[in-house]
Amino acid sequence: MNHIETAQQPTVDVHAHVLIPALQQLVATADPEGFAELQALEVRRNGPESMANSGLMIKERWPQLTDLDRRLADMDAQGVDVQLVSPSPSHFYYFAGEELALRLAMQTNEAVRDLVQQAPERLNGLGLVPLQHPQLMVEALEHAVLDCGLLGVEIGSFAATPGDPERSTVELSDPRLEPFWNRAAELDAIVFLHPFGCSLDERLDRFYLSNTVSQPAENAVALSHVIFSGVLDRHPDLKILAAHGGGYLPTTIGRSDHAWKVRPEAQRCAEPPSTYLQRIFFDSLVHSPRELRALVEVAGAGQVLLGSDYPFDMGSSDPVGAVSEAGFTAADAAKVLAGNASGLGISAAASLAVRPTT
Repeated sequence: MNHIETAQQPTVDVHAHVLIPALQQLVATADPEGFAELQALEVRRNGPESMANSGLMIKERWPQLTDLDRRLADMDAQGVDVQLVSPSPSHFYYFAGEELALRLAMQTNEAVRDLVQQAPERLNGLGLVPLQHPQLMVEALEHAVLDCGLLGVEIGSFAATPGDPERSTVELSDPRLEPFWNRAAELDAIVFLHPFGCSLDERLDRFYLSNTVSQPAENAVALSHVIFSGVLDRHPDLKILAAHGGGYLPTTIGRSDHAWKVRPEAQRCAEPPSTYLQRIFFDSLVHSPRELRALVEVAGAGQVLLGSDYPFDMGSSDPVGAVSEAGFTAADAAKVLAGNASGLGISAAASLAVRPTT
């Protein structure tokens, strides 16, 4: 296992998940029709072969997803001091109606809080907000940050309701999200962008394209909505952390810059799109030393943080080693492993100051 000296700062993994079985039980009971439609959508999107293999993977990794002692032992083996724990994206349940959606978000926030409180010297957490109901997102955000003491929330790349074409899709450029972005900036809260599902649906239903292509594609689309719509112009203090290295966008950003120069409809952000990569944070999970070096080159060493996607099979069992393999200078490696997390206020819950109430 590779380890890199980080000058006394704790090594922080910002991309690690927990499974909360009670949530599935709640939603399946409260909205069985919506839950069945979601399951059918997942079968269409993933295909039977990937669904079967994913089921086996979850069964094998159930202890890592649900058992704290196993999690802490794995962190020790990886050389990770602190995990920023987020709910499994399978808990988004963006089909839920208003009452159920808010209940799910709050129950998730409390479950993550309870996990963190069992090991506050090693963990901190992120909660959920109902992206499909923008008018409820501020309430859920405040519950996560102010009531549960979490560092922010996790959101998907878009929200749409399966089987309900009358309900509009919510993109991250949606004007209805403005109060949420504003409150997240006020609270100094982290907004962790983690896709789950892809609107390309059956086109990706074989060869595990539903994950290998859809996740980076969804990251690119969602971040482009944020950038081109001017969200970061209006909310310059917003802390957006993108999973999977931001997907396809960072290393193909030249096409976005060109569009901004030549197309008037692409000029709703104040500066060329590449400029905003220095204001978005990215995890290091790109599965290639060359791609990780390219991400740091385009976004800057100060914008990339260690991420493992623990404990899923598309994650990294040696995230610290992956940073070592990229061949960074000692100073840049220390930023990725520890310094950037510290600068964002990501630390063990036991070391946090009182959360702001403004």
